Amino acid sequence: MIFANNELTISFRCHSPRSGPAAKMQRNRETDNSKRNNSFKENQMSTTRTSQSNRGRGTIDRAVVEQLRESLRGTLLLPGESGYDESRKVWNAMIDRKPAIIVRCAGVSDVLQAINFGRNNSLLTAVRGGGHNIAGTAICDGGLLIDLSGMRSVRIDPETRVAHVEPGATLGDLDREAQAFGLATPLGINSTTGVAGLTLGGGFGWLSRKYGMTVDNLIAADVVTADGRLLRASEKENADLFWALRGGGGNFGVVTRFEFRLYPVGPGVLSGLVVYPIDEAAAALKQFREYVKKLGDETTVWVVMRKAPPLPFLPAHAHGKGIIAFCVFHAGDPEQGRKALEPIRKFGNILGEHVGVQPYAAWQKTFDALLTPGSRNYWKSHNFTDISDAAIEVAVKYAANLPSPQCEIFFGLIGAATTRVSPDAMAYGHRDAVYVMNVHARWELSGEDKKCIEWARAFFRESAPFASGGVYVNFLTSDEPDRIGVAYGSHMEKLQAIKKKYDPENFFRMNQNIHPTT
Repeated sequence: MIFANNELTISFRCHSPRSGPAAKMQRNRETDNSKRNNSFKENQMSTTRTSQSNRGRGTIDRAVVEQLRESLRGTLLLPGESGYDESRKVWNAMIDRKPAIIVRCAGVSDVLQAINFGRNNSLLTAVRGGGHNIAGTAICDGGLLIDLSGMRSVRIDPETRVAHVEPGATLGDLDREAQAFGLATPLGINSTTGVAGLTLGGGFGWLSRKYGMTVDNLIAADVVTADGRLLRASEKENADLFWALRGGGGNFGVVTRFEFRLYPVGPGVLSGLVVYPIDEAAAALKQFREYVKKLGDETTVWVVMRKAPPLPFLPAHAHGKGIIAFCVFHAGDPEQGRKALEPIRKFGNILGEHVGVQPYAAWQKTFDALLTPGSRNYWKSHNFTDISDAAIEVAVKYAANLPSPQCEIFFGLIGAATTRVSPDAMAYGHRDAVYVMNVHARWELSGEDKKCIEWARAFFRESAPFASGGVYVNFLTSDEPDRIGVAYGSHMEKLQAIKKKYDPENFFRMNQNIHPTT
């Protein structure tokens, strides 16, 4: 098998059929093609760089591509056409890949046809939801991109407290619709993240200590498999597929609809930031570690060490200087929350704080300004069951020597409800994790790549002896194939068997790939 990093040349053979449906279709599209600056020309040969999944050089007639375009409710884009470059851009600016064909799906029928086209033509195929994945697996060089970002419908059933969500929806889309009824489900912390990728890798955020991982609240999913079947996966239907989807990433098919369990949340929640200078970080983290051990399920606190952005509640002299910020959230009664959060205000000499009741949907967007698309990003991650003094020492050392103003180290607190599900209940199995640590290198210029990446890798290596050994699959970069086994652990053999059942040819390989059992 030829994987994503093996590019092959495929020629799109262009000819003018003299009669029949293909000739009529070509004539009807001549004006359109001119407007789109289509590289296909009548009686002319065009080539592009692409990748194929299981064969070398090949040709695809123009008529075949145009037939696919004609059959779609959505849009087919080729290099040079309007909208092509926009569709191939993702959140991480380090990813600059160019598919040969992009299908922007408008519905399930488009997804079915795109998968069948990719399979029948042996094209390397990538699937894009929100396009927020750090590794950039949503985009391939050469082959076919199935773009789901236009499928953003969210329907809330307030009576059953269930959300029906299409795969292009973002966290902000789901939060907005669910909060209209005072409801929510555990999601991430950046509203522009795609629901699909977050869910398929596990998913966690502010509500996870009370209500579990995102996958713990997935009720069912509609999935198009590699052979073009539309299946429903739940505890009662295709239960093995449902098991694998909950943490196994995009390895098993394209989910066209998610069903989530919802809970009463907000609309107002107690949340905000308590900030200390970086030179008090070690002492604050040691107190935080003990504080967490007595913390209730309704309270969540994440810790971020970085350079201070120009927040209005921080003194001007602190802007651009190192800080440790405790990002606090309480899912229950605000007055009870204030009591639960009070110890955090006594960790040292507060540099600034801003804590109060605000709309849940607004809190979900709080960190969007620090995570805008277009910057260069590189991550490394560990899970922790506890934060030892040695781990704190290493983290503070690297946080005090950031290679760019946007770099940061965070410890996301989970535990509580996330640990009460059996490790074998689904593909996501890291039920011992109390903290998910992510070292986030972020910068603007390619000339800074080396120093920022080396900083992240060095911290990762030095902190590894104090971690639990597990890793959250959504935080893996493209250069960590050896850690995929760490992400799935003892579940790998079962996942490989399920992969063989639903995708024996490894059609869905643009992901943190699980190879089918041989």
